[in-house]
Amino acid sequence: MKRKIILNLAISIDGFIASENGGYDWIVGDGDDSLNTKNKLNFNEFLEGIDIVVMGKKCYDQNMHEDFKNKKVYIATSQKNVDKDNVHFISGDICKILQEEQEKEGKDIYLFGGGILVDSFIKNDIIDEYIIGIIPIVLGKGRPLFLENNPTIKLHLDEYSIENGITILKYSKKNIK
Repeated sequence: MKRKIILNLAISIDGFIASENGGYDWIVGDGDDSLNTKNKLNFNEFLEGIDIVVMGKKCYDQNMHEDFKNKKVYIATSQKNVDKDNVHFISGDICKILQEEQEKEGKDIYLFGGGILVDSFIKNDIIDEYIIGIIPIVLGKGRPLFLENNPTIKLHLDEYSIENGITILKYSKKNIK
């Protein structure tokens, strides 16, 4: 079975994935559990189902790759860097490389972020699942998830959960099911 490319990240209600300086300390619930659903997204279980993590250079510069020492990590960058341990720097067509990885045996592929990296995957329409946590905050400005001129991509809501005001929506492309 073909490995899936799964986008899993949090956004503010106004569509930002990070503050202007790349901060994410705002990714917290509102403390109200009165609307919590019984089912919850188990992030550790999600991580068990993946063996490749893909992120942009800004995420790497913030040491976000450190959380994935037991996974193969691809860093999309325009710079030439030397691979180190489990970290592989890609300055070429990251979408093509990940599509090649999809055809190999293994677990799913976690598209971690950021926005510029995710944009290339959206424009190439190669994301199989979107797991989006909507954080109860209006940031007003920051780094957006969606850039302009994207194709229309029809999705199917597969699952949802609410925990402490954070709504998590899990979508798949309509043609995958």
